[in-house]
Amino acid sequence: MQIDSLKRIRAERDNKAVDAALTRLRGDAAAGHNVMPALVEAVKAYASVGEMTRELVNVFGRYQEPIRF
Repeated sequence: MQIDSLKRIRAERDNKAVDAALTRLRGDAAAGHNVMPALVEAVKAYASVGEMTRELVNVFGRYQEPIRF
């Protein structure tokens, strides 16, 4: 059900607006700016959490908890 909903949203949204919002998010993150306004813009354009997370991971990497014994 969730997958069908996501597919429908992706088919109906303005993908150019999503791409622009994700580009802004990536740029703001790389420049060290506050990313919250770019995240809000991406949400309003119907970018998925996964798409936004991917952009942030591409800039900052994925956190790896150090192993401690």
